[in-house]
Amino acid sequence: MSEQRKAVALVSGGLDSMLAVRVMQEQGIHVEGINFFTGFCVEGHTHAIRKKDQAKPKRNNALWVAEQLGIKLHIVDIIEEYKDVVINPKHGYGANLNPCLDCKIFMVRKAHEWMCEHDFDFIITGEVVGQRPMSQRKDTMPVVQHESGVEELLLRPLSARNLPETLPEREGWVDRESLHDFSGRSRKPQFALAKSFGFTEWATPAGGCCFLTDASYSHKLADLWKSRGDRNYEMDDIMLLKVGRHIRPARHFKLILAREEGEGRFLQGYRRQYPTLEVTSHGGPYTLIDGDLSEEELAQAAAIVARYSQGKSADEVTLEYADRQGNVRQLHVRPASPDAIPAEWIL
Repeated sequence: MSEQRKAVALVSGGLDSMLAVRVMQEQGIHVEGINFFTGFCVEGHTHAIRKKDQAKPKRNNALWVAEQLGIKLHIVDIIEEYKDVVINPKHGYGANLNPCLDCKIFMVRKAHEWMCEHDFDFIITGEVVGQRPMSQRKDTMPVVQHESGVEELLLRPLSARNLPETLPEREGWVDRESLHDFSGRSRKPQFALAKSFGFTEWATPAGGCCFLTDASYSHKLADLWKSRGDRNYEMDDIMLLKVGRHIRPARHFKLILAREEGEGRFLQGYRRQYPTLEVTSHGGPYTLIDGDLSEEELAQAAAIVARYSQGKSADEVTLEYADRQGNVRQLHVRPASPDAIPAEWIL
C-alpha cells in the first residue's frame, strides 16, 4: 500500500476552504486545518454583543467547518506578528485597509512552517482564480507561492486545472483530473459542488470575515492612527472599533457611544480603562471617552451624549461622569443641537 499523504489546509470558515478540504478527503488525503487568529476576523463577536443580532449564529466558523468535515483544527494566535502585515504591507492595501496579498503570503508562510514542523506533505487553500482582486489573480497567485517559500507544495484544489501542475499532482499524491477548474467571481460552481457533497449550510461572510475589508471599520482604524500619530494598535483597539457609534470632536479625544443595550453592556467592561459618561435622567447611551479632556471639552462631550439620549429635546439632561480612578460626579447639560455635531465628526 502507498503511504497516505498529509495536507494542512488554511481554514477560514467559509465555503471555499470547506470544499477544498472535502475534495482532498475524497482522494484519501489526511487533512488537518489551521486557522490564524489575527484579531480582525471574529464575525461572531458582534453578533454575540448586539441584541438585534441574537438570531445570528454565535460561533467560530472555522471550528464549525472542522466539525462538519471531521478534521482537527489548529488555531494559531498571530496577533503580534500580524501587526507588521497590517501596518507595512509590501504590496499595499485593497479598497480599504485590507493587505490581502501580504496577508495571504504571511499565512501561507506560517502554514509552511507548521507543515515542516509536523511532518505534513503539502498545503491546500480554497483559493479560486479571479475571485478576489488582490490575492487571487492569476498573476498574483505565483507571488504567494514564491514569497511564502512554499513554491510547488501549495495546491488549490478548486482551481488546480487552471494553474500550473504542482508537486503533489506531478508525484501522483493527488489526481489532477479529479480537481477543479473554477474561476471568476461567480459562486455557482461552488454551490453546485457543495450540493454534490451534501452540504446544506455554510458561512458566506463578504471579504472572508476580515473587518479590514469593511469601509467603515477601515475608516475608524485610519482615524485612530491619525489621532495618535502612530500606526500601531492593541487588541482592545481592534475590538472597540467594531462596537458603538464613534464621534471625534477633536484630534485628541473620541467618544464611543453604545447604540443599544448589548453594546452598552460590552462597553461597561472597559469602565476601568476609560473615563465614562452615563445618562441618568433619561435613557441614553453608555459612553467611553478615549482621550484626555478639559472641563470645557467634557461639557461638550456630555452635551453630545445627551443629544443621543431620550432627553435630546429636554432643557437639561443629567449625566454621571466617572474618571479612570472611579471618581464620580454629576454633570447637568443642555443637549447639543444637530448643527453642533458636524457630519465629519461621526466616524
